[in-house]
Amino acid sequence: MNYVGLRLALGTLLLAAPAFSEIDFSGSWAAINDEDAMERGPGPSPDDWAGVPFNDAGRAKALSFEQSVISMPERICWFHTQWYIAGGPFGLRIWAEADPLTGRPLAWMIGAWEDRPPMIIWMDGRPHPVPHAGHDQTGFTTGVWNGNELIATTTHLKTDYIRRNGAPSSDQATITTHFRRHGDLLTLTMLMVDPVYLTEPYMITKSYNLSANPVAIGGPPCIVGDEGVPEGRVPHYLPGENPMTDEMTKIYGIPKEAAMGGAETMYPEYRDKIKDKFVLPEKCRRSCSN
Repeated sequence: MNYVGLRLALGTLLLAAPAFSEIDFSGSWAAINDEDAMERGPGPSPDDWAGVPFNDAGRAKALSFEQSVISMPERICWFHTQWYIAGGPFGLRIWAEADPLTGRPLAWMIGAWEDRPPMIIWMDGRPHPVPHAGHDQTGFTTGVWNGNELIATTTHLKTDYIRRNGAPSSDQATITTHFRRHGDLLTLTMLMVDPVYLTEPYMITKSYNLSANPVAIGGPPCIVGDEGVPEGRVPHYLPGENPMTDEMTKIYGIPKEAAMGGAETMYPEYRDKIKDKFVLPEKCRRSCSN
C-alpha cells in the first residue's frame, strides 16, 4: 500500500471509530433505589412537597390532586413522561442505533416501561421542533457529548407529575439529563425547568448497576378496567378542601410551611429558619428504621 492509500485507510478507521470522549452506555442497568426509597417505593406523603420549587400555581395544582384521578378509565393506561426514568423504580435497557455509513450512534435508545414510553436521544445534530409542534409523553430529545458525559435535552412533553403525590409539570417543561458512567455504575442527573409551575430548576438523581440479567423492555399490555371512578367524574379537591395538608406535621413534626414546598425549602439554610417550629412526635409511625 502506498502512502496515499495508507492515509485513506487510516482516515476511514478514524471516521468509523467512536470519538475518544464518547462512552458506551449499552446494556441492562439494574436500578439502585436506596436514594429516595419512599418516593420510588411506597410513595411520598400526600402533602410532602418539601424541596420542590413551586410557584403559587404549582402549589395550587398539587393541592387539587386526588389520588383516585389515576383510576379514571382514560388515565389507567396513561404514560408518564421521561422524568419518570429517574423518578420511577425500574431499571433501564439502553442500546445504540448506528449510522450505517460511519458506525457511530445515530441515536441512543432507552427501552420503555409499562407506564413510560421509550426515549430516543438523537445524536445527529437535528434541531428540536418549533414550540407549537405536537407534544406527547415521549417528547423530543437530542444529545451532545461533554467529554465523557452525555447531555440530553427533552422538550415537547405533555403535562405529568414530578412526584407521585401530584406535584405537577407542564407542557412547557424542559428536562436536561446528564448520563455519567464509571465502570459498572451509571448515574443520571435530571434537571427540570418549568416556567408554568416552578421558580427554579428542580433536580433529582438516580444510579444503576450494570447487570448480566436482561432488563425487560415494556411490560404486559395495560388493560383498562373499572377501578370505581364513576363515568364523567374527575376526582379533585377544590381550593382549601384538601384534607391531608397536615400529615407531615402530625407524623414527622415538619412545619406545614416547609411541607408546602417553594424554592426556599431546597436549601440547607432553610433548616435554621424553621428549627424552632419542629415538634418531634413521641413515636415514629411511618417508614421507621427500628
